[in-house]
Amino acid sequence: MTEPETKIVISFVIPAYNEEKSLPGCLKSILDEIKKEQISAEVLVVNNASTDATGQVARSFSNVIVVDEPKKGITFARQAGYMASRGRLVANIDADNHVPAGWLKKAVAAFDQDPGLICLSGPLVYYDLSRLKRAVVWFYSRVVFLVHTFNHYVFRIGAVVQGGNFVATRQALNAIGGFDTRIKFYGEDTDLARRFSSLGKVKFSLKFFMYSSGRRLAFKAWRVILPAGVWLKKGWL
Repeated sequence: MTEPETKIVISFVIPAYNEEKSLPGCLKSILDEIKKEQISAEVLVVNNASTDATGQVARSFSNVIVVDEPKKGITFARQAGYMASRGRLVANIDADNHVPAGWLKKAVAAFDQDPGLICLSGPLVYYDLSRLKRAVVWFYSRVVFLVHTFNHYVFRIGAVVQGGNFVATRQALNAIGGFDTRIKFYGEDTDLARRFSSLGKVKFSLKFFMYSSGRRLAFKAWRVILPAGVWLKKGWL
């Protein structure tokens, strides 16, 4: 795939399956950031086989592009959004996320300041969990940061990418062929981390956090507190 000629700095890609309730808050937070920072950006919502009013809600925002992807699955949705986007950076966030103030400026500055950077990611901060659960997530996000640091910079065998909060260069996504649609849900960000880490620099920053809902979390599983995307030489963590 050739890289399109564009003046758009960053494209937000938001996969959405039955997200009519969560989507307005997500879009408002993004559009507010774009307006505040005055950075050339586009926002794409991928209506991923929704059976509710997700598509209509997305289309009610005049500055939002809606991409309809009938094949249900996170990788199909991310790939469709990436293919339709035009920015030199592609930001992948979830429909129940709220973009914090300053997130957009941090994202663009990180790539401008480091030409070797191909992917920037950070932890999720769950705004609707109890204080205790948020504390557990806070602790493990720091463990994950250490894992990423040693794996990526010391051992050079992998990286961490948080699926609901990462920005990648279009050039890097083109180089790896985009998202692997054979992966239906769990592991898509782990796969990206593995492929990106063999290509260039991946940064996981605790300061680059994203607000998200904990509504889908079954707190008994390790994957609710560890961002997927941790790759070790011997396989999946």
